[in-house]
Amino acid sequence: MAERLSGKIAIITGGGRGIGAGITRRFAEEGATVAIVQRNPPPDALLDERVTYVKADLSNSANIASAVQSVVERFGGLDVLVNNAGIMFEKTIDEMTESEWDQMMNINLKAPFLLTKQAVPHFRKRGSGTIINIGSIEGLASNPRHAAYCASKAGIHGFTAAIAVDHGHEGIRCNAIAPGWINSALSEIYIDGMTNSARVRKELLAMHPVGRLGEPRDVGNLAVWLACEESAFVTGQVYVVDGGRTKKLPLPIA
Repeated sequence: MAERLSGKIAIITGGGRGIGAGITRRFAEEGATVAIVQRNPPPDALLDERVTYVKADLSNSANIASAVQSVVERFGGLDVLVNNAGIMFEKTIDEMTESEWDQMMNINLKAPFLLTKQAVPHFRKRGSGTIINIGSIEGLASNPRHAAYCASKAGIHGFTAAIAVDHGHEGIRCNAIAPGWINSALSEIYIDGMTNSARVRKELLAMHPVGRLGEPRDVGNLAVWLACEESAFVTGQVYVVDGGRTKKLPLPIA
């Protein structure tokens, strides 16, 4: 079968771990040239002839501009931008400082704006381009103590629609993926830190109608489709990837 992203040049922010790494691997498997843009180097095992690393502090607008320009100069253009990098912490608004709120918005919402702003002129030169924003089911509902995170992800969902509307006439599409629980090293640490981690794992699994938790590759598979020509008539949408979790109504029974 032909590689669906053959010849495509893509930037994936935070593409070196977790969901980002799942997207990076799937893009590379489908023939894309991928630039992982993030602060720290990704694992060497993720880098090869199709995947390279560009260092950038995504809280710094100058770093963002130089990273995008570096990718374009090195590979000759840009076709896909995946705004994946993000942070999360758990605090109510009573516990949260103004600087912590600003940090969340700077990384989760402002950086995708700045990256998109830098990418669009290069898409125009190609006559087309695709943006994939990684939102969250917490842009649709909330876990406790996630006020800033939820606000940032709901913002990403709204930003996705606006970019699709403003730039569709230029051949630029923009969609979002809203993942649910996706297994990663960080999620394992989070569960292991709980008092009864075995019970938590069992209850978490029961929340998912498909009978398993998500994997980074699940998100990567959808990202490939959104980046390729098969989805040419799709834009402005938010796709929930959560194993049915948000569709399952809770009942007070075992």
